[in-house]
Amino acid sequence: MALISLDDLEGLDDEQLDDDITDNVEPMGDEDGLLSHWQAVASTHQVSVPAEMTGPIQEMTRNRQQREPLPFVLISRHEKMGEVLYEERRYPAGFWVSARRGEDLYEQSISLAFMKLMRFICKENSAGRYLGMTVPVVSSVQVMEDGETFEKSVETAFFLPSEFQSSAPSSLDPDISVTYREPIRVIARTFYGTTTEQTVGWQIRVLRELLDPGDPSVHGDRYMVAVYDNPGAPQRRNEIWFIRREQ
Repeated sequence: MALISLDDLEGLDDEQLDDDITDNVEPMGDEDGLLSHWQAVASTHQVSVPAEMTGPIQEMTRNRQQREPLPFVLISRHEKMGEVLYEERRYPAGFWVSARRGEDLYEQSISLAFMKLMRFICKENSAGRYLGMTVPVVSSVQVMEDGETFEKSVETAFFLPSEFQSSAPSSLDPDISVTYREPIRVIARTFYGTTTEQTVGWQIRVLRELLDPGDPSVHGDRYMVAVYDNPGAPQRRNEIWFIRREQ
């Protein structure tokens, strides 16, 4: 799996980004090549990748085809002219692993948080083994009073694979939380391409226009961004999630 799987390259438009990433497919060879590749990707986010990330990068790359999908129950699907506008889903209760960062850039926060999660997945845990992961990886964002600007503090999380739901391993890093969460009900809309603060903000506005703006059962200042693919995937799939309030 790619190192920076939750953000996009700052300062590049979508067409240029797709060209750059497609021309630089994630190398499957030696460890120096892998590390150099992800150092180059991360530098565009103004994030550095230390040499000690080599092991986690290799392990995630070897196992990238074995990611477990996060299960959900489909409540409803809304379509227009054969196009799915959005779905309402219920995700189960269970253990989530999360890290929170509050950097100057949205992309920096998610990148640095995900590097921590990678180390947890790759043996820096009480089980002392590679844990695997589920998709999507989800970022939780809070919007400020202006209704547009994101709070700097962003949480990045993934649902523990089913093998570990009955006995969740703990983290060796105090910045990582392993917590049991109640079921969550979301309204999800799919989009493709990049996930910068600008593109995510646009998707929030699009989904907001499709819904009842006065619906009190939906949070108006908290959203989630779900990412399924790594940056090497052309037209990678993402979703914006609106969160139903607890009944």
